[in-house]
Amino acid sequence: MSEYNHKQIEKKWQDAWEKARVYETGTGAKKKCYVLDMFPYPSGAGLHVGHPKGYIATDIYSRYKRSQGFDVLHPMGWDAFGLPAENYAIKTKIPPQETTQSAIENFKSQIKGLSLSYDWNREINTSSPEYYRWTQWLFLKLYKEGLAYKKNAKVNYCDSCKTVLANEQVNGGLCERCGHEVIQKELPQWFFKITDFADALESDLMNLDWPESTKASQSNWIGKSEGAILKFEIQNPKTEVEVFTTRPDTLFGVTYLVLAPEHPLINESRESVRNWEYVERYIKKIAKKTDLERISEGKNKTGIRLGDIYAIHPITKEPLEIFISEYVLSGYGTGAIMAVPSSDERDRDFAKKYDLPIVEVIDDKKGTLINSGEYTGMSIEEAGKRIVEHVGGEKVTTYRLRDWLVSRQRYWGAPIPILYCDQCGEVPVPEKDLPVVLPTDVDFIPTGESPIARSESFHDVVCPKCGGKNTKRESDTLDTFVCSSWYYLRFTDPANFKEFASAENIKRWMPVDMYVGGAEHTVLHLLYARFITKVLQKLGYVSFSEPFLSLRHQGLIIAEDGRKMSKSFGNVINPDDIIERYGSDSMRLYEMFMGPFNDSIRWSTKNIIGVRRFIEKVWRLSDFVVERKGDEVEKRLLHSTIKKVTEDIEGFKFNTAISTLMIFINHCDAQKSISQDTFFTFLQLLAPFAPHISEELYQQHGGKGFIVNTKWPHYDEGALEEDTLSLVVQINGKVRGKVVVDSAMSKEEVMGEVRKDTLLEKRLHQVSIQKIVYVPGRVINIVGSESN
Repeated sequence: MSEYNHKQIEKKWQDAWEKARVYETGTGAKKKCYVLDMFPYPSGAGLHVGHPKGYIATDIYSRYKRSQGFDVLHPMGWDAFGLPAENYAIKTKIPPQETTQSAIENFKSQIKGLSLSYDWNREINTSSPEYYRWTQWLFLKLYKEGLAYKKNAKVNYCDSCKTVLANEQVNGGLCERCGHEVIQKELPQWFFKITDFADALESDLMNLDWPESTKASQSNWIGKSEGAILKFEIQNPKTEVEVFTTRPDTLFGVTYLVLAPEHPLINESRESVRNWEYVERYIKKIAKKTDLERISEGKNKTGIRLGDIYAIHPITKEPLEIFISEYVLSGYGTGAIMAVPSSDERDRDFAKKYDLPIVEVIDDKKGTLINSGEYTGMSIEEAGKRIVEHVGGEKVTTYRLRDWLVSRQRYWGAPIPILYCDQCGEVPVPEKDLPVVLPTDVDFIPTGESPIARSESFHDVVCPKCGGKNTKRESDTLDTFVCSSWYYLRFTDPANFKEFASAENIKRWMPVDMYVGGAEHTVLHLLYARFITKVLQKLGYVSFSEPFLSLRHQGLIIAEDGRKMSKSFGNVINPDDIIERYGSDSMRLYEMFMGPFNDSIRWSTKNIIGVRRFIEKVWRLSDFVVERKGDEVEKRLLHSTIKKVTEDIEGFKFNTAISTLMIFINHCDAQKSISQDTFFTFLQLLAPFAPHISEELYQQHGGKGFIVNTKWPHYDEGALEEDTLSLVVQINGKVRGKVVVDSAMSKEEVMGEVRKDTLLEKRLHQVSIQKIVYVPGRVINIVGSESN
């Protein structure tokens, strides 16, 4: 056979598959499987070889499920809004509509080069009015339910980008986009009431087939705590402070209180605080920090006393000093804590720093109270209940989760569909007037408000209630996470102009059966998508409570120099170059063969040669296909290969599936023979991983239709039962023959059979044996020095 020409063969079958529309979503006659990637942001830089790892995995899984008889929904689209395109527009004066479309075309071309089996009829783009019309519709639904509201709030603000940032976009106090210092600024902002769903977001995690680390991260972010609210009287001025505690049993160990710098008591008491000048300076200093920085800056927590202000212990009536400190957040609990340095490491470090008393109140070995008055000797549980009753406390559940801030002072996002009328105040845009389209008469120059605020055409509007002309549109745009919080629903019915998706299509395809994407989306995107699903369930638009039944994370592919691939590092490898040189099948196989799917692994262009040689070996083996039926050894190996590859695809263990295919081919290559039926079955197993060569060889040997439309092979349990097997015999790693042995034989018994073979025995006389390596059922390798 001629040399394998990947360029010719891959182009041939890509054109044929597209013409035949083999990857279009099924009509609904079969059982469904919805396989989804976290859709990409189409940057101008295009894809590097690390990006397609998850896409290749879902493609393999989708092809496998189609072969199993499923109607598969496997779509792709673009998370196209966002700050990078807007920053580029500011720099180049090129509208983001143009640069985004150019980036999408480049991404799509690169993806098609890998023959990823997406149904491109279902492509969506979050920056198109056809899409964000329904993002705005979703906002209005939340608004009418009281789940979207506006209030003044302290936010992370980048004075360089002139926009609000989420906590996760702040690294070490700096903006992740431009590197400038982030400040805390109070601005009117829009929020979604995700906290209304905190309990369901927490409890429903247990039912999901997700990585345990991801579920734990979400649970920690939600931060559910069972505890009690206790009241402490304050002297000078006469008032009281409520604290939330999960350990009321430790009340006798309280030696001071700590307030968040934003706590209202502080301003109320300013005239009574003798060191107010220092307190005020401290508050201004902490105001520059994000909440994330305040709780994660190690043990060295700062604080300052409120001079002359004291709390009264609710049982002992002893005076307690009051501090303010960065580590107490106003948004968690009540913004005040009772400090128990004997039971809390953070409180203990703080107490030692400021020379405060430490009173032991728990006997850890017995689980009972000590030094706790009448409660001494009681169990922790019983004492906790009694103490709450004694002081008139209230049992409560609190959450660390805060409402979702969704407004951004940016241009390149979905406009918020709200109007402000001088007569009527805040007015929602009528649904019939959607979409509220982004204006084009903007200059993108950042000023601290959205560039839309300066558009004349955008604000040429009358109030839908009173018809008044003194009306302006909301000029903030929505956080791009809002766009991606519901896109999985739009894929079920992307051409629907009457509703975001029909009830019929939602029922047919949702929830998503397999979702794949990076672990960096563990909290925000996944949490927000779950929240929106629960809102839509509450409103009666969907019947399920969770959008993604199964979730898998791909590990990073890092550069050959060990760093993250980045244009700034000059270490990016373009997949187009790899495909040009080695072929799409080689790249697909290599990315899956590098190691476990969820591991981060270093790229090596040199190592891709190994999978290229495997493809060439498959190509050459085609010359040795025979009409005869396979022997028992071939049959047994084939069925064990079917079993292993099937189980590994289901388990996302693609590297070991490919290894199993390689072992099978090595056996057949050593035999220089493979039966026609066995070869067809092998090609079916190979096709999800390397579709081009599989299709070519399938057609060359008389296959009917496309291999993608053939049924997935089933293994025969009976064929897996091995009494005897053909064992490869190697001498110093080189294959020298085979022997038939009993599967239960020991290494010594196998060597006895090797010596019975005349040719092998002759070779052994020429070897001074130093070691014998026996892999049961596979190979025996005799290692030693050979005489000439």
